[in-house]
Amino acid sequence: MTLGADEIDDEPLYEAAKKVYPQKVWGTYRRLKWIVLWIALGVYYILPFIRWSREPNEPSQAVLVDMAHSRFYAFFIELWPQEVYYFTGLLILASLILFLSNALFGRVWCGYACPQTVWTDLFLWVERAIEGDRRERLKLDAAPWDGEKIAKRITKHAAWLVIALLTGGAAVLYFQDAPTLVIEIVTFKAPLVAYLWIGIFTFTTYSLAGHMREQVCLYMCPWPRIQAALTDADALNVTYRVDRGEPRMSLKDAARARAHGESAGDCIDCMQCVAVCPTGVDIRKGAQLGCIQCGLCIDACDAVMEKVHRPLRLIAYDTDENQDRRKSGEHNVYRLIRARTILYAGLIAITGLVMLYALISRSSMNVSVLHVRAPLFTQTAEGGIRNGFTVRFSNKLGVSRDFTLEVSGLKGAMMTSVVAKPIEDGRLSVHIDPDATFEAPVYVGSPADAKLDKSTPIVFTATDPRTGEHVIVGDHFFAP
Repeated sequence: MTLGADEIDDEPLYEAAKKVYPQKVWGTYRRLKWIVLWIALGVYYILPFIRWSREPNEPSQAVLVDMAHSRFYAFFIELWPQEVYYFTGLLILASLILFLSNALFGRVWCGYACPQTVWTDLFLWVERAIEGDRRERLKLDAAPWDGEKIAKRITKHAAWLVIALLTGGAAVLYFQDAPTLVIEIVTFKAPLVAYLWIGIFTFTTYSLAGHMREQVCLYMCPWPRIQAALTDADALNVTYRVDRGEPRMSLKDAARARAHGESAGDCIDCMQCVAVCPTGVDIRKGAQLGCIQCGLCIDACDAVMEKVHRPLRLIAYDTDENQDRRKSGEHNVYRLIRARTILYAGLIAITGLVMLYALISRSSMNVSVLHVRAPLFTQTAEGGIRNGFTVRFSNKLGVSRDFTLEVSGLKGAMMTSVVAKPIEDGRLSVHIDPDATFEAPVYVGSPADAKLDKSTPIVFTATDPRTGEHVIVGDHFFAP
């Protein structure tokens, strides 16, 4: 029958999304997910309260983003804004680790450690505790609104909001001393910006983990699209083993077929793999965008296979290569060490070693020099040429220090400054407060009889006389 134009217009272009009701399951991978979840949440909520001994003028919180003083503290590490390259290195390192994990085990990050997965699992646990498992939740959704349904819904959403509020509250504790800020928050004495960010994190956690759930993985997250370009035939992914499972049929039909010497797969079409999937994926249809590789379908299928006395791991972490090998009657081969993984591991090692060396060899002082451009140079009354520079000193220690500054590369050069103390040999002495920066205008002048090029390379050397630590910065001296 041919549809008319009006009937075609009434047909929806896309199938409406169906609500997913993940069923409770227990097994190896569910156990692993719980371990990762509680470790991740424990670190997130407890880390701001861990103390760390530092200099008297520095904060005692182990991990702190000190926006007011432009500092980042992580245990024994203290980073300044000028050291943003460490954060760049961390992002590169995290990306490479993600690439390596994908090359080895597919979307293992998505299935176990992604914040969306962790908080969604926590919200689902609360939902099951209040409303029951999959069957009870389906019945509750279909039931009319009565006192019991209203009470359960209010309780569930109230619990979700408490978790979301704690999540938002913990987030702001990384930006100010945690015990102090907690007292200020509960006594309504905290800054307005703290309440604003708590509200933002509360709303996003409640929305993403409570309501949007698998929609975030399917439509909002870019990683499923990216990881497809990073995987290969040797990557371990959650896979339905077609060679074992097909042709699928009921348990009785399979027993009857085997009794008559006919082919029968191990899959009994129980749909448990779909029921437990947090994104509602049918793994038997092959690799899909919605599969987060959590392995819960493996646990569900193993439980069924055990009951029907069939071999386990009908669904398992497997490779495309092994599926092809089994079709040819060959044995499975797992190549975890291959060109792709060696490359990623090598880049991780190089990046990590470079960052470690930079961290170990980093200086506790820093000096930057900026040449004054207007005017580029001036002529003194004695006939010499003078250039102006802005020299910024940074003292990264918790004690005050005196730096000496000298210039070389220009014969007979003299330095002057209205904020620095002159000492012998034309050098200057600058006092820097603990954990602070200091900006000093410095003038470098040449003798009247000096023969100068238009641009002469010069070198500024700042030294801490007590420790011998020094920093060298190059620039140019300009003349007519």
